[in-house]
Amino acid sequence: MKLSVVIPVYNEKATILEILRRVRAVDLPKEIIVVDDCSTDGTREILRALEPADDLTVVLQPRNMGKGAALRAGFEKVRGDIVVVQDADLEYDPSEYGILIQPIIAGKADVVYGSRFLGGPHRVLLFWHSVGNWVLTKLSNMLTDLNLTDMETCYKVFRADVLHRIRLRENRFGFEPEFTAKVAKSRFRVYEVPISYSGRDYAEGKKISWKDGIAAIYFILKYRFTD
Repeated sequence: MKLSVVIPVYNEKATILEILRRVRAVDLPKEIIVVDDCSTDGTREILRALEPADDLTVVLQPRNMGKGAALRAGFEKVRGDIVVVQDADLEYDPSEYGILIQPIIAGKADVVYGSRFLGGPHRVLLFWHSVGNWVLTKLSNMLTDLNLTDMETCYKVFRADVLHRIRLRENRFGFEPEFTAKVAKSRFRVYEVPISYSGRDYAEGKKISWKDGIAAIYFILKYRFTD
């Protein structure tokens, strides 16, 4: 089984080389697909300067279009058997890929969510952010009939052929509720596994805000009733 690790990036100059090092350190067959969403802080220049490598594909978006658009661009390059969505901000630990892919390898799951709320070690931070996550996950569960604990997690891992059966449209953070709704509608087998989480605060570069939470409610409702 070969992994395709898709990393959407926007203004992560301080962390991009370290996340690439951590992903490469994972002892599993893999390719790495980095999609820069028109960064303005020097990230793009760092990616351009990387030595060519067989395990790395760099995609440079022509303009800033959002996480969902960056992921779609990365998904078009996938050649592996299992896709791993990986943020570039060091909040999620690539050494846990083995845990994440195990239900798929065992033939029990098509899609795996890495949950920050199933008991894994995590940085204690941002109470209201966790409350918002809980509300969005519960609302999503009510409309998809899933019982996830962490719909908004970055770690969504799935068989590559899942991409052939769902059509993703959202450009920004709407990717999370859209993907979840379409996975549920397609009746894919979904597992959750506990992961660790080293969250950032806004001073450290966290980008998601309350406005994205309001937008997520709209997308949860939208994809319950539309494709």
